[in-house]
Amino acid sequence: MSSEDGAGTAETVRSWREAAGSGELVLLDGFHALKHAVRFGADIPLAVAEDRAALLELAGELAPDVRAALDGLVREAPLRDLVARVHPTGVAALAVRPGRHALREALARTPRSAPVVVLDNPRNLGNVGAVVRLAAGFGATGVVTRGDLDPWHPHVVRAGAGLHYATAVARLELEELPPGPLYALDPEGEDIRALTLPDDALLAFGSERHGISPELRARADHLVSLPMRPQVSSYNLATSVAMALFHWGGPKA
Repeated sequence: MSSEDGAGTAETVRSWREAAGSGELVLLDGFHALKHAVRFGADIPLAVAEDRAALLELAGELAPDVRAALDGLVREAPLRDLVARVHPTGVAALAVRPGRHALREALARTPRSAPVVVLDNPRNLGNVGAVVRLAAGFGATGVVTRGDLDPWHPHVVRAGAGLHYATAVARLELEELPPGPLYALDPEGEDIRALTLPDDALLAFGSERHGISPELRARADHLVSLPMRPQVSSYNLATSVAMALFHWGGPKA
């Protein structure tokens, strides 16, 4: 390594550590997270690859639409100096977490052409990340969590594979929920197969153990149930969200 290369690496490491310590950025771990964030317009002040040339080759094979953007963005430096665990694809980035006000505006915008998923006091970080991926894939307006779990927690962002930037993801209180009819998933509700879910619906899901909270249940306009074999207690949260979104996106009556 030349002295010029060494100085560039040291500067990259210094810039990363300063940025990561600000608390305003989230870690994008691996190529797919970075790819998605770039596609959906994330503000990415810093991206680092172990082998820049290899990363650009990978982008050319798997995501040629973002290769040019990555060419102008990615620096080369040893990731072991920056992150606790180096992703097999050898790249990591720091992206700006959208402000709470901007997220609330995006969720409240009307008319709405796709539902908002509401997770009532979720507990599993990986499940919340999986729901974000589902919401992005189905084109949902956003994912809202109630309770103390931060939907931008690093483990949620990792499970979301960079798709937090493809939809609006925020933690809100009950009185802050966006407008629209609230459909709460509940075993006592009407079979979802008999319903047409409107585009402006709020689709609310409780935790696997406790279900919908009493206050959200009282706020609901409709109680909805998913088909389930007797003696099976519950579905995984992400599975329930997938079933509801698939039903919403199917042929309208």
